[in-house]
Amino acid sequence: MDWKPAATLDTLRARAALLQRIREFFAGRGVLEVETPLLCSTGVTDPSIEPLVVERGESLGAARYLQTSPEYAMKRLLAAGSGPVFQVARAFRDGEAGVRHNPEFTLLEWYRPGFDHHDLMREVAQLLSVCLGELPVEYCSYRALFIDELGLDPFTAGLQALEARARETLDVGALKGDRDLWLDLLMSHLLEPRLAARGMCFVYDYPPSQAALARIGQVDGVAVGHRFEVYVRGLELANGYWELADPAEQRQRFSAENRRRREHGMTERPLDEALLAALSAGLPDCAGVALGLDRLLMLVTGVGDIREVLAFDWERS
Repeated sequence: MDWKPAATLDTLRARAALLQRIREFFAGRGVLEVETPLLCSTGVTDPSIEPLVVERGESLGAARYLQTSPEYAMKRLLAAGSGPVFQVARAFRDGEAGVRHNPEFTLLEWYRPGFDHHDLMREVAQLLSVCLGELPVEYCSYRALFIDELGLDPFTAGLQALEARARETLDVGALKGDRDLWLDLLMSHLLEPRLAARGMCFVYDYPPSQAALARIGQVDGVAVGHRFEVYVRGLELANGYWELADPAEQRQRFSAENRRRREHGMTERPLDEALLAALSAGLPDCAGVALGLDRLLMLVTGVGDIREVLAFDWERS
């Protein structure tokens, strides 16, 4: 048995130094560090994200879900008047393993009352500059990125046009799917590689169907979800939202996700009634972001495989 850690001691020291810089960054801005449960009575309804489920236990009484993100609990703190908060949390996602994924990973997540997604993008850029040094920073809307790079408007192009563009350059076989499937393929396989030369690149205002927890607004005559992602040297690093605060709309979106789960033969997930109650009590106008800390450490240390920055990846744990 190979019992030794995959990460070198120098890499573990780099992780400790990175955590110290992050905590100093937020301490200087008056953002409170918090902890929330990892094992909860509900998980996410998003069909594209599968939590790990703990089915049995003497004290559990019912299935519990290892959290894919501390988001829901942190929003409950915000509704209770916590003010700005951040957390360094373990997170768990089933079916995600590879050079950029480990089923157990570390998220840096924070929420800023009074910020919209543009304000938060600027703060993310400031934090990344502290951690990585100065990099060129670019802000580009999702729509502009597709139009400039592919000559397609992702909000108005028909399903057939999106599929045809993907099939021109990708071997997708007999794959079939909806607009979001083809948009995701075009983004991940054609556009993301082109971001590698752009330093730090923020992509914002996604299709509403890809922003289940974000506010929806009108920009240049189309409805957009106020979500952003940041890529550094082509590596997807963070996902943020100008947060939806309407409990009725959020319940409707959760229910719609469960319908999609049923349509795909997946198990429905219970809704997080505690989160919905917190939204009903009043979530402050805020923006939040989840940043993959292990991926950030990959950039700090210059390695290309997430296993090299983990003491023990899932195959050694």
